[in-house]
Amino acid sequence: MGAEHHVKFFRNGGKQAVVIPAELEMTGEEAVMRKEGDRIILEPARPNEENLIRWLQAQPRLSDEDLNFDFDEKGPPPRDVDL
Repeated sequence: MGAEHHVKFFRNGGKQAVVIPAELEMTGEEAVMRKEGDRIILEPARPNEENLIRWLQAQPRLSDEDLNFDFDEKGPPPRDVDL
């Protein structure tokens, strides 16, 4: 485990916030935050397949009713989109 710092919470608007000490500063513009038990985990956001797999694993399981659909049912026609 790396360096440990005690920090204090404060309010920023209606949200709880904390200042990250310079020694623990992260690179990049975004991070992913999740709660595991009483711990808050903060990781750099990385657009890769590992994050997608983790996100998919966190989704609730589909019920039998959700999986009961008709492949032959006609939906709306496809439309062009600009990416």
